[in-house]
Amino acid sequence: MSERAPHQRVLRAIFVPARGQYDNIGDILLRRQLLDWLRASGPLHVYVGDAPDGYAQGLGLGPDDVQYRSFGRWYTAALLSAARGRASYVFKPGEIQLTLTGMKEHLAMLPVLALVRARHGRVARIGVGSRNFSPLPRALMGPSIALSNVSFWRDAATAGYLGQGGIMPDLAFASTGAGSNGADTNGTAGRDVLVVSMRSDLDYPSAAWLAGVRAVAADNGLEIWCVTQVLRDDDKCGQLAVDLGGQTLRWNGTAHDEQEQRLRALYRRAALAVSDRLHVLVGALTEGAVPAALLVDAKSDKIARHFAAAGLHDVSIASSGLSAAEITGRLQNLLGRRAAILAGLAQAQGELQTVRRLLDQVLTTESVR
Repeated sequence: MSERAPHQRVLRAIFVPARGQYDNIGDILLRRQLLDWLRASGPLHVYVGDAPDGYAQGLGLGPDDVQYRSFGRWYTAALLSAARGRASYVFKPGEIQLTLTGMKEHLAMLPVLALVRARHGRVARIGVGSRNFSPLPRALMGPSIALSNVSFWRDAATAGYLGQGGIMPDLAFASTGAGSNGADTNGTAGRDVLVVSMRSDLDYPSAAWLAGVRAVAADNGLEIWCVTQVLRDDDKCGQLAVDLGGQTLRWNGTAHDEQEQRLRALYRRAALAVSDRLHVLVGALTEGAVPAALLVDAKSDKIARHFAAAGLHDVSIASSGLSAAEITGRLQNLLGRRAAILAGLAQAQGELQTVRRLLDQVLTTESVR
């Protein structure tokens, strides 16, 4: 019988891109969470590109994190470190568009990945989801996936499409907001706000949609606040506030970390968050608000897929064809499920901690020969 090799903990430099949509605080939520996870596993070398200062600050980078604005310098550093056997690579989390443009990280980094693996480094992909599901991009993704030691997808459709990996809740669910696990898990006492945030690239909500939201707010004594978490939605935020008779928390696109804290403070007051933005709903949920995906575009299943991966179902409402009274009833039903929804969040956060421990083990454990 062969004797198993002992193991030792090895901390390699971890190269990770943290670029994203710089006008989208949701991208910060994902990337900051991953960076926080990774620090215990090795020194971070983070590519932020031409990110504005507010975005970089929102990532929570510390003095020990090596930050790169130049892709060339970051890429060269990764190659040199990999050649010395001192590098690992972790893909950025979030949504990928499986087009040639959207896949540039997965294709351009192949030489780095191959060298990392050849020199006994590790490659990980955590919390990634696909926007589209055509056959050719799947084939192009094959080498990148094959070079990964571990892959965790953030929804079942992506896992079924790309394979070779597990399913995990979206990283933004891992946030431990002050309102997500404290007192009042069975009711909404102390919560006097209904938050609204809608995408600017979809149709404007119908009269029935607006009336239904106004009615559920009135029935529960809630103030309506329309908020901007993605800068391009700001004009729509202002118009919704006018039509809903609500107040606004708008944003000029700077000081991302400050805007996130303003949003979180409001989410901690919210009984209900109505949005078609995934990370508005997740961010509000982690602060204790009930998420309601009151969709204008019924064709999209993105929110339902990602909440289902976290064990949370039936938070999406296709509003087309519903009367104001029916919309109010659906929203009221979600409010009545608050305790169960928060319990589901706690379970999802437990699953995420399991993924975190596995990721650390993959990145740091090495057999001693």
